[in-house]
Amino acid sequence: MKQGLSLRVSQHLALTPQLQQSIRLLQLSTLELSQEVEQMLDENPFLEVSDETAAREDFGLAQVDTPVSLETREFESATDPIAAPSEDAGAGSQNDAESSSEARLEESWDGDGSVETAPDDNEWGGDAAPRKNNNDDGEVDASELARSHESLQDHLHRQALSLRLTAEGRAALHFLIESLNDDGYLEDSLSSLAAGLAGDDLEQTEQLEHEFAVALKLLQHMEPTGVGARNLAECLGLQLLDCRDCEESRAAIAMCRQPMDLLARRDVKRLSALCGFPEAVIKGAITLIGRLDPKPGRRFVNIERNLIVPDVLVVKSGRGFKVSLNSDVMPRLRVHDIYANAIKGNKGQGGQALQQRLQEARWFIKNIQQRFDTILRVSSAIVERQKNFFTHGELAMRPLVLREIADELGLHESTISRVTTAKYMSTPFGTFELKYFFGSALGTETGGNASSTAVRALIKQFVASESLKKPLSDNQISDMLKEQGIECARRTVAKYREALRIAPANLRKSL
Repeated sequence: MKQGLSLRVSQHLALTPQLQQSIRLLQLSTLELSQEVEQMLDENPFLEVSDETAAREDFGLAQVDTPVSLETREFESATDPIAAPSEDAGAGSQNDAESSSEARLEESWDGDGSVETAPDDNEWGGDAAPRKNNNDDGEVDASELARSHESLQDHLHRQALSLRLTAEGRAALHFLIESLNDDGYLEDSLSSLAAGLAGDDLEQTEQLEHEFAVALKLLQHMEPTGVGARNLAECLGLQLLDCRDCEESRAAIAMCRQPMDLLARRDVKRLSALCGFPEAVIKGAITLIGRLDPKPGRRFVNIERNLIVPDVLVVKSGRGFKVSLNSDVMPRLRVHDIYANAIKGNKGQGGQALQQRLQEARWFIKNIQQRFDTILRVSSAIVERQKNFFTHGELAMRPLVLREIADELGLHESTISRVTTAKYMSTPFGTFELKYFFGSALGTETGGNASSTAVRALIKQFVASESLKKPLSDNQISDMLKEQGIECARRTVAKYREALRIAPANLRKSL
């Protein structure tokens, strides 16, 4: 075979660094975008945060706070927000910055330290309390007060201080308290805890196990009731010890000694036979157990609650709706004018590196602008397709898939998927993720389609209005949907019911 050289012209798709950054920013949530902006501000000296009075053109979204009416569908085309400022403009901005900084220094001058400037509290009278200055230590806000909660271990250690124990007993109780999980359970056995401390010394292991057994009895008598239990049955039994005088409580204690799956299924007949109590007493005992706390330590867990901040706001305007971006989640960025002007005349190797950093700053601002512009376009298309939802609620939701929005806006389905993930919209009916407005279609008798979201809402409505003595089965719900003209099989009803976290008919009847 003879070897030779040949030329071939072909095309292939190459993801530039700018395009890769644009795709990555598009799929970030609001919190992740805020972290990305903070990181870029630390790494790139050409980026800075503009103040509240800065022009919108600095960010590249001119008049972005103005709601976009769906009736007119006005999508303003964004231009490159970064224009190379002139040298005179840069010098003028530098002079203005210096003068404004000098003015701020004069206004905030508190003296050179040679004269005591603290106010005299005696001018208010001798009984006046001295004023405290919290500026140095920082003001205590609501978030700090919320974080200063008492943990389960701290709560138990405080109770242990009132007990008269030996040094070994106090150490054993302290060890067991620190071994509890967040629910207040002692997951490890006493033998395993003792073996972990003593190692191969059998005599010391037995001694430690005895100390742990005594300390466990003390721990299980502390508040909250049920703490220190090894399993759910023991936790419920500890909470029932205080009310053994009635027949229902004695039946509940006997039920906790039986397999927990019988109680979960509410098998009244079998529990009555095993425990030796009438069915009426067993039903009352089930109600009593339902009032107990299966996780006594959960109330002490410091759960950090992250509020969902919507990216898009939808408000009613006349007969239609207006869609606008939430200005609170939009970072206000611009290129530092002084630094950008300083590298104009530098053509060396160091200047090329700075030029590259400047270009990265411009790309970052432009990609963020494109991110919010794409979110606004997709959200407006969703609102236009789901107008009935914004008027009548989820029962009026229509089927919608990503391909429909992608074809309408001229985008790829993967782009729509990135836009609708972890992005939220504030509506008159609450705040929803953008993916909530997409759903599969179910056939109807008239040949049309019904949204799966609307079908789930209809199932929820059927269950809410059912009789407590005769709850609806999945077959009955399926028949009721067919009466509404919606073809939905029993297995589909069961899947939607489980997605809505609705118990089966037999458990709903017991409840």
